[in-house]
Amino acid sequence: MFEALSDRLESAWKTLRGQDKISESNIKDAVREVRRALLEADVNLQVVKNFVAEVEAKAQGAAVIAGVRPDQQFIEIVYNELLQVMGETNIPLAEVEPAPTIVLMAGLQGTGKTTATAKLALHLRKENRSVLLVATDVYRPAAIDQLVTLGKQINVPVFELGNDANPVEIARQGVEKAKADGINTVIIDTAGRLQIDQDMMGELARIKDTVQPHEVLLVVDAMTGQEAANLTHTFHEQIGITGAILTKMDGDTRGGAALSVRQISGQPIKFIGTGEKVEALQPFYPDRMASRILGMGDVLTLVEKAREEVDIAEAEKMQEKILSAKFDFTDFLKQTRLLKNMGSLGGIMKMLPGMPKLSDDDLQKGETQLKRAESMIGSMTIEERKDPDLLASSPSRRRRVAKGSGYPESDVSKLVSDFQKMRSLMQQMGQGQFPGMGMPGMASPFGNPFGGNPFGGGGNPASQPGWRGYPGGAAGKKKKKDKKKKGFGTL
Repeated sequence: MFEALSDRLESAWKTLRGQDKISESNIKDAVREVRRALLEADVNLQVVKNFVAEVEAKAQGAAVIAGVRPDQQFIEIVYNELLQVMGETNIPLAEVEPAPTIVLMAGLQGTGKTTATAKLALHLRKENRSVLLVATDVYRPAAIDQLVTLGKQINVPVFELGNDANPVEIARQGVEKAKADGINTVIIDTAGRLQIDQDMMGELARIKDTVQPHEVLLVVDAMTGQEAANLTHTFHEQIGITGAILTKMDGDTRGGAALSVRQISGQPIKFIGTGEKVEALQPFYPDRMASRILGMGDVLTLVEKAREEVDIAEAEKMQEKILSAKFDFTDFLKQTRLLKNMGSLGGIMKMLPGMPKLSDDDLQKGETQLKRAESMIGSMTIEERKDPDLLASSPSRRRRVAKGSGYPESDVSKLVSDFQKMRSLMQQMGQGQFPGMGMPGMASPFGNPFGGNPFGGGGNPASQPGWRGYPGGAAGKKKKKDKKKKGFGTL
């Protein structure tokens, strides 16, 4: 997501590196690269014009800040403008009293509307809101069956009257059923078309007039670029929507939809779909998205993902094991499975500052290394998993594990050696010592598949010393001094 846009924007920063200040002459090339990046990302032309004009005006009038390089200052200007374009804050879904809150889902066929309906239901259920799904798409074959199946998967009831009923009547009875059962939120899945037509719009309007929804969410395929914004604008003019859900954000999207929808339609993006799984729906946070676009990662979303999966009591036990150097292969397996529950390795790594520049080959290599480690650990006895020193001191045990896993004995030896180094490092870090941070082979029990410092970003702007708010920058240096005064050492 946004790789091409991020790469293009980094070219803009490069034009300012080595300069001692921002001037009218040296920002022309940078602004030109920004314009090119947005156009290639399929951002709406008018949005591009306005965006570039604002960035250029603010860059020319920017006061030079001591200790901050021109390229870093320019990044901050672009970041703030991205926030203006996408909306500065997350707009949550409405929740009204008295219940139920009624949500009407709209969109064309092929955008993932029915799946997005189920994803939204699961998201609300995790927030302890009771949900009823209402299936009114009587035209697309198996649309009702699909929603019923998804409802069973996420343990959410589905109201349906079959393919012969009137969609408006289904919606009306569905809302009445929710009121009678004390349901908190009703989500109505409506019929789509291959393209906008008056029959679809007329039916949507009748359903809306009948049930009086509190939210009308348009489901849009993010891969359609600026056309997504035009579609949102059309639906808003004819039906009146309150927000959009961008689906397929994990695909080969160039980012144009995320940067265009709010500016063209005037309506906020409320959620984004980040995968095929029913759990893959996230609230849309403009500041986090801007961070990802500029290669700064998205640590807050990563923390939220972890919070959903991590058991606090289990985490405390794991911390004790790390501090006492009792972290073993069984614990490592638990951590890798937790990682898988949070999503793909690539998706997680790209949320870390400095990591978005990893190539697909690097990420694939990391996935492969994880699988190799799991396979070898799976061939160990319970005693060997609990006490890796048994393998370190016994060649015969390593040979048995190698045969059982199908990998060379040298790979098993390397796994054990790297695991022991990692365990020792984790113990020292847990005690407040930081030796060898970023040393190759010390980032994981299978070595660092990405090479070098796993926390460094190479040419990534977020990892460059001096970027304000990051360690090494003007603000970062000040924080270091403050902490030293307060007794935090030199962290």
